[in-house]
Amino acid sequence: MHILTIVPEDQFKEIGKIRTEAIKIAKDIDDKLWVHVMTPVDVWNLCLDSKFEIVEALAMSFPVLDKGILGALRVAQIHKTLVLKKFEKYVTSYIISGSLVRGTTHADSDVDVFIIIDDTDVKRMPRLELKEKLRSIIFSYIQEATAIAGVKNILNVQTYLMTEFWEAVKDAHPVMFTFIRDGVPLYDRGTFLPWKSLLRMGKIKPSPEAIDMFMSSGDKLEGEITRRLMDIAVIDIYWGVLTPSQGLLMLYGLAPPTPKETVQLIREVFHEKEKLLEKKYVDIIERIITYYKEYEHGKHKKITGTELDKMVNDAIDYMKRLRELRKQLEKRVEEKSIDTVYKDVFGMLEALLNKKGEQAVIKEFDEKLVQQGKFPHRFLTGLKFIANVKKEVEKPLVKEKEKPADDKKGKGKKGKKEKEEKKNIDQLTGKEIKNVDDARKIANEITNALIEYTQRCDFLAMDRTRFVIRVHGEAQPKGEIFFLDDTFVVQPNKISRLKSGKLENAGSEELKNQLLKHHEKETKIDFKALESLKKIFGDFELVY
Repeated sequence: MHILTIVPEDQFKEIGKIRTEAIKIAKDIDDKLWVHVMTPVDVWNLCLDSKFEIVEALAMSFPVLDKGILGALRVAQIHKTLVLKKFEKYVTSYIISGSLVRGTTHADSDVDVFIIIDDTDVKRMPRLELKEKLRSIIFSYIQEATAIAGVKNILNVQTYLMTEFWEAVKDAHPVMFTFIRDGVPLYDRGTFLPWKSLLRMGKIKPSPEAIDMFMSSGDKLEGEITRRLMDIAVIDIYWGVLTPSQGLLMLYGLAPPTPKETVQLIREVFHEKEKLLEKKYVDIIERIITYYKEYEHGKHKKITGTELDKMVNDAIDYMKRLRELRKQLEKRVEEKSIDTVYKDVFGMLEALLNKKGEQAVIKEFDEKLVQQGKFPHRFLTGLKFIANVKKEVEKPLVKEKEKPADDKKGKGKKGKKEKEEKKNIDQLTGKEIKNVDDARKIANEITNALIEYTQRCDFLAMDRTRFVIRVHGEAQPKGEIFFLDDTFVVQPNKISRLKSGKLENAGSEELKNQLLKHHEKETKIDFKALESLKKIFGDFELVY
């Protein structure tokens, strides 16, 4: 049984002593144990000597202790085997590189792999098509190799055509030089190792054209910096202030404006009309948008750092103010919303209870409807909540301050009552009450209940005051009669009022108003009216 121990490279000078001690320990255990001691460089030298089968055997060995190198080597070897088995004739080199060969690896280090594909004799398909086809298959093997190896190391694979790789070397691409210098082949058909030797000998050098190309990038520095500064000034800042401004105008209720209209609307709506935005902020957005338009027309081609700093600071200041303005607008929207909710509910109750004023309505609602069992007590709590929300929303907008500590005093019966009301509101909505939306939900439920109650009262009132006129000898009723302040006769498509012994045309609104007025009063039959109706209809009887 062969046992391989890999020691850190900085222990190379002690390797003889380590080997002697390891052999001594092995002999004490079993004479059939053969001990090998290497450093990572020794392993990579086997690859550089084209002894790939030995390295493959090491990678496939059983790890008793591994701090990363064997696991990384194993997943790369398995992936290499899968790739070569599929299309060996196209693969010229399979190279491992990165932290693994530099000696800086750890247990979960990524494994960097380069695969070079020979495209020099491709005839049946374009080179790029060959590269993409092979690369998709190579990538599909990564997950399979990782699962077989049973390691957490991520396999990073890059695929190059031989022709494009050599072009990059001639152009002195730094990645390619590093790749040749540090890379170690796990498989090579006489391509990579000669390149590595030539690089060590100094025979691979950047061409004059490559040097000129790299030097020219310095010549472009000023233009590149200017372009990026202009991008910040005319794109990032422009859209950074324009889009939120359009959003606030939409929140106000306007249609999404064009960039050209935005500044004008910001000035007219928020500065001049609503008096919410100071002039300096209107000037800021106007300067930024004007600068952008002038840039589009070629007026601005360069911006100084000082100018850009001012523009950035102005934009940040403008956005801070816009966030405050949003809170102000949202508060106004809430005020309008709660005002509508409040008027709908209390307006309906004022008409129903014939009372004016918030407190009078709440008191009458409690005494006439809640205490009489016609509405649940939580509706009374809901009315109070709607009134409180309206008061809270209409308070001036101020900055939040730290809340004072709860005062334990004065929490007796009043505190219990507040808790009970809060509990009732929670039951009403199914959650803790916090905002206008909750008030709106409560108002909808109360309103629906009030409409249903009013309709029920109307039907009851109508039923108590309604009699059917049935003339002797006629199958169909002659009409309906209502004894109210006036006596009304309702016939098909006609409503009449009895006055001075005669029927006069009357409106449905008059009948409705008198029905509402009498919905809780006793009905009294007007016998004088019956005498007049007998003259009009002849003998008849009243059916209730």
